[in-house]
This record gives sequence, C-alpha cells and structure tokens, in this order.
Amino acid sequence: MIKITLPDGSVKEFEMNSTPIDVAKSISEGLARNVISASFNGTTIETTTPLTTDGSLVLYTFNDKDGKKAFWHSSAHVLAQAILEFYPNAKLTIGPAIDNGFYYDLDLGDDVISEKDFPEIEKKFLELAREKAEFKMREVSKADALAYYKGRNNEYKVELIEGLEDGDITFCDHSNFTDLCRGGHIPNTGLIKAVKIMNVAGAYWRGDEKNNQLTRVYGISFPKQKQLKEYLELLEEAKKRDHRKLGKELELFTFSQKVGQGLPLWLPKGAALRSRLEDFLKKAQKKAGYEMVMTPHIGQKDLYVTSGHYAKYGEDSFQPITTPKDDEEFLLKPMNCPHHCEIYAHKPYSYKDLPIRYAEFGTVYRYEQSGELHGLTRVRGFTQDDAHIFCTPEQLDSEFKNVIDLVLYVFTSLGFENFTAQVSIRDMENLDKYIGEKETWELAENAIINAAKDKGLDFVIEEGEAAFYGPKLDFMVKDALGRSWQLGTIQVDYNLPKRFELTYKGSDNKLHRPVMIHRAPFGSMERFIAILLEHTGGKFPLWLTPEQVIILPISEKYQNYAEKVLHLLENSEIRALIDDRNEKTGRKIRDAEVSKIPFMVIVGEKEQDENTVSVRKHGEGDIGALSIEDFVSLIKEEVNKTLVPF
Repeated sequence: MIKITLPDGSVKEFEMNSTPIDVAKSISEGLARNVISASFNGTTIETTTPLTTDGSLVLYTFNDKDGKKAFWHSSAHVLAQAILEFYPNAKLTIGPAIDNGFYYDLDLGDDVISEKDFPEIEKKFLELAREKAEFKMREVSKADALAYYKGRNNEYKVELIEGLEDGDITFCDHSNFTDLCRGGHIPNTGLIKAVKIMNVAGAYWRGDEKNNQLTRVYGISFPKQKQLKEYLELLEEAKKRDHRKLGKELELFTFSQKVGQGLPLWLPKGAALRSRLEDFLKKAQKKAGYEMVMTPHIGQKDLYVTSGHYAKYGEDSFQPITTPKDDEEFLLKPMNCPHHCEIYAHKPYSYKDLPIRYAEFGTVYRYEQSGELHGLTRVRGFTQDDAHIFCTPEQLDSEFKNVIDLVLYVFTSLGFENFTAQVSIRDMENLDKYIGEKETWELAENAIINAAKDKGLDFVIEEGEAAFYGPKLDFMVKDALGRSWQLGTIQVDYNLPKRFELTYKGSDNKLHRPVMIHRAPFGSMERFIAILLEHTGGKFPLWLTPEQVIILPISEKYQNYAEKVLHLLENSEIRALIDDRNEKTGRKIRDAEVSKIPFMVIVGEKEQDENTVSVRKHGEGDIGALSIEDFVSLIKEEVNKTLVPF
C-alpha cells in the first residue's frame, strides 16, 4: 500500500500502481469525469501514471491553471498532427501551452499557411480529436531518439535531443502521431470538443534572428463548444476596449515614427488625464508623509554599475552616451532608485530622522525589442510613480503595511476591486541571478509574507519572480473582462543600501544600514492608463474623466446662456465644454455618447427662461430638468462615491 496526501491535508491509502484517476474515483465519480491532469510531488504526470511511492497528489480540471496547461499542450499535439495531414513534409519543432491557448512552430519549407487555410485545419483537428486517441508516454534512449528524427531530416528535434541526457528522453504517442515531449497531457483527444486557430506568424527558431524563420500557428481549444463561443465574444469585446483604439478615439495619445517607436506622445486630453492621476496620488502621498524629489533623465554609467542595474539592463538597453571628455559615459536611466539612494546620501541621518520617504514621477528608458512593443503597455520610455522609503529594520513592518494601504486606496478609487497579491521570491535553483546575502533575502521575504498575512491579503507565493535586488509583493488585478494584470508593486531591499554605503546613526551612537522599500502603486503611468482604459472601456470614473459635461445649445440663439452655464460649472471646478457646431442636437448627442462624456446638458428657450438645464447621462438617457445648483450637487455626489479621502 502507498499513502497519498491530498491538497486538503488528508491522507488516503491505495494499492501500489494506483493512478490519479483511481484516486479521483475514490473521491467522487464527478471528479473522476472532470480530472484531466495531475501532479505528484510537484512533478506533472499523466492521469494514468502508476503511483509507486508515498507522496502528495494534486488533481487538475480544466478550471485550474495547470489543467488548462495540460489541455492546451495536448491540443498542440493534435494541431501538429492535423497540419501534417496537409503538409506531410513539414518539420515539427515545439508546441507549448501559453496563457491563452497554444502554438506550434513548424518549418514548412516553401509552403505557406494563411488565414484561408484555418477552417480546413480546424475541421481536420476535430475529426482527429473525435478518435479519442489516448496520449501515451514512453521512454526512448538518446540513440534511438536521434535516429528517429535524423531519419526524418528534422534538425530541430535533433538539436533538442542533443541537449538532453540519456534516460531523460520521452516520446508521446497518440493515434498515428509521435512527438518528443516531457509529458503533461489529458487522457485522450476526445476531451477536446472545440478549437479555433487564432493567428499565424513568423518566429525564429529558439527566438534567435540568426536562425531559420519558422511558421508559428496559434490556437485555442475547449472541452465545450459553448466555452469557445464565450471566449470569442470576450475577444470581440476586448477589441472594442483596446486601449490603442480608445486612445485614438478619445484623443489621449499618439505615436510618431519620426519621434521613435515605443515613445508615446501625450495629447492635451491625455496630458490632463495624467496630471489628474498624478495629483490624486501626490495628495495621498503627502498625507502619508512622502516628500517629492526630482532627478535627471540620465546618470553616469558608474551609478548604474554600483546599483547593479548596468549588469541587469546594460546590454539590452540604450547604449551609453559619450561626451567630449575622454572616458565619460552616461546612460538614460533604467530605474529611479539609484538616484534616490544618492539623494539620501547627501547628508547624515539619525534613527530619529527615519523613515525618509522620497517620491517622484520619474521617466525611465529601456530598449524593448520592436516586436515586443505594444501601445502603452510595452514602451521604451515610461514614467513610474516611484517612491523609496529608507527606514530602520524595526520600522519595516509598519512602513510596508502602510504602503499596502496606499496601493489598496488607489485600486478602490479607480474601480479595481477584484485582485489577488503575489509574493515574488527568489528562484532557489538559480541564486546567481540575484545580488546580496542569503540572510538578508530571508529577512526581506519573511517581512513581506508576514505583512501580507497581517493585512489579510489573498496571496500566493511565486518562486523565481523576485527582482534581482530583492523580493516583492505584486498586485494582480482582474479587469472588467476577467483578464489578469500586474498592477502595483512593493519591494523590500537590503542590498542597494549596502551597495551605496547608506547609513544612519542609531540610538547606540553607531552607524547602521537602513532598509529600503521600493513602491509604485500605478507601476508606470503609461501601462496603468492603458489597463484603466480597457477596464473601463474609456468610461473613466467621473473624478478622472477628461470632460465631465458637454453643453449642447439647440441653436446659436442660446449660445450666451450656454456660456453662462459653462462659467458656473467651471466656478464649481467641473470640467465642461460647449458643442457650438452647426449640427442638429441629435447628432451632437450621438457624438457625445461616442466620446463617452458622462453628462450632456441641453439648453434652449425653456431652460434659459427657467434658469435650468436638461440633463442626459451617458449610457442611461434623460435625467430631466435640474437647476444648475442641483446639477452641480449631483456631480459632486457622484465624484464623492469613488474619490474618498485617503
């Protein structure tokens, strides 16, 4: 008998060579029908893998992240099988699961797959899936594996196999299809009921542009046709909410090839939006004891060598700027923290002076590859709502929790209510990626975990996601479409204070090293605004939206009254404008709806005589006639619902 520990901590005994499906059946027949993958002692296995030792078992359904991974990886095998039916000379390379679906990279030689081929490939895919062929793993010697793929003139698989150890090589078979594979599959192809090929693109072998260009076919699959339908509807909604589309329609930002890729230009409305976001955070920061600082856009190379950023970003960032002086090099700054360390170092501090909290909306630069640039979410120049707290070790817990409160305040004020937290720690298998000592890393990691527990956060621990100088707490926010985004981060850092030799005088009259907290509730202004645009569909919270009210005079006779209304609204700090175009009122209303202006006020003879306005609300229609004073009160009340004081 073997003892199997389940996720709830319970332990059950089973016969030797029992499988995960056997374990699922012992719990319930319903679970057994839905289990599609499993892991045993942290290693992904098949649902039919015999269990021969005591250990911990996790069962996955399609609703689990790891279940989807197995489902989509298995689907990649079926996709490759289907493509080979049409292109039998294609050379297979790799086919992993990704966040939304899967892809397979193939060398098609002179053949080409285009969008018109998708329906036939999908039809063949489902035909093959209906065979209900089982996925079966088998070990293969290195010699046999090499011989198999050399016989098929597949230099890509040969290259992969040459990098593997004999004894660690496995093939996966289903139906008449075989592929080099580490495992992690669903029981059989019949579980795949729906598939959609999403896109076809070029991709270099192993991501190296010096290698052959392959054809990458993207797809997504589901265990029910209904789920595919819902996913495609979600994609259509996402297209409507694409921040690049909305940014253009709302005249917030633009890009110019002459200025350069990945360098956004903020238009007047977008610049005003950014300013309001900055003012909102500055006001909260001031109450929390932060002081604003400003630093240059460049710094000497030695600054970033000292901080470790040059080793991290140097090769992949903008190249050094040389000056007429020999051996003098500057860099566009990739981070603000080295500059803030030097501000701290400008004078001595006592423990009585700490904590010191410096904040800056600082623009940084990183040379992202052109293929990775995407609207505002991936740019080469972006502004961080950066702050760095220098505190004593005893102050770390309270300061960290205070930052959590600030981040949660930002989320609440902007309508991000569905989020989880992620404690990002070191990759214990690759400690060379990080700077600093083991002891300080453990202190920092434990400080974050304890603070997250004390604040009652719903959090997970992710190994390998820490910054190179310290662990961090990342906030993963779900938007209105259910997509997850990383927004807001807090990091604990014992290393930069040491590298910059920062000190304070303690109560014992000796010099001590401060602890540094890095934090950015927005992350970057560009990315945050992009996500906010897509989350709201361009319908910003009333306190933030570029224009809160548009005044629509029904003819030029009422222009003077419209201007009077505008003046009264502006005196109450309400952002308004007049649409005085020579257009019909119906057209003006439609245009205001498209521009997502929250309130429209229509003024004509009746409104002028009664000193009122007829109010329409975006997406809702007529509210009715209100006095200007009551209308102002209505707007103030709506603003106060979301924008509460910190």
